[in-house]
Amino acid sequence: MPCPFCDPPAERTFFRDELVIGVWDAYPVSPGHALLLPRRHVATFFEASRDEQSALLAALDAARAIIDERRRPDGYNIGINHGAAAGQTIFHLHVHLIPRYSGDVTDPRGGVRFVIPNKANYLRAEPDAAGRAKLGGPERT
Repeated sequence: MPCPFCDPPAERTFFRDELVIGVWDAYPVSPGHALLLPRRHVATFFEASRDEQSALLAALDAARAIIDERRRPDGYNIGINHGAAAGQTIFHLHVHLIPRYSGDVTDPRGGVRFVIPNKANYLRAEPDAAGRAKLGGPERT
């Protein structure tokens, strides 16, 4: 099956430079959800060249400016899923830039930490004997 990010649809493309393409997410979490992709097919951020990594980070500013102008969000989440265990389903590196809007969820605290829901809002966690937040879930050493 061909990679959907190697030749993204023109109607979803909003940004292009020498190393990066910006596209609107086909399954947006919120209005203005953008993906930034290296032009070269590479699976993960750590496999990308330093130039590609830098270009992706610089493209975040360009994408944010476009989204700010069109949507005026109140905040952003930025994320990269690396590997199947982290939820990556398309193995062509892509950076999510997700606009957030006041009231889009009841309690946004924890942000990207919600990938593991019982560890997300550490501000509501019960303190342990030393006063640190006790969070559920298995610990790894």
